[in-house]
Amino acid sequence: MHLRRLLPLVAVAAAVVIPAQAHADVPVAGIPAELQDPARQIQQALQWQLPQPQQDQLQQFVQPLPQPLPDVLPPPVFANDLDGWIRNALHVLGQRGIPASYEGIHRNALRESGGDPHAINTWDSNAAAGIPSKGLMQVIDPTFTAYHVDGTSWDIYDPVANIAAACNYAAHRYGSIDNVFGAY
Repeated sequence: MHLRRLLPLVAVAAAVVIPAQAHADVPVAGIPAELQDPARQIQQALQWQLPQPQQDQLQQFVQPLPQPLPDVLPPPVFANDLDGWIRNALHVLGQRGIPASYEGIHRNALRESGGDPHAINTWDSNAAAGIPSKGLMQVIDPTFTAYHVDGTSWDIYDPVANIAAACNYAAHRYGSIDNVFGAY
């Protein structure tokens, strides 16, 4: 990795890393003894809210490192709106190798529910059969259960879980949610 690519990260780290004083005697799980002090400093620094571009850059830098170093980073924080739900789902999907894009999810969420995570379809053939489509991506209960993605809620109305299950289903059936342009 080129030093030039690391300079922005070093600048961010230098601006926010402070000596770890709180919880200095509590070890960071899974980190070797010789790396405990830097791990605590990273954890404490990350308690500050970095702007999203810097959080993304830090995640991109640390994720390829050997385990358990990536586990030092806390999970990213996402907004509680359609944009945040999509970004959160993409984060979860990316960790599990499930293909999806922001545009593909956004397009389907708007078509299926108008962006409403509590939408329920009471008129189509699924509803007539007693299993209405629910949530942001209009998933039926059996599909949600079969394609649920670990690490997400089991609540079908949870927008991140609903997106993740829909994308997992679409990946198995169509290759990706990006290939879905109508009811699925």
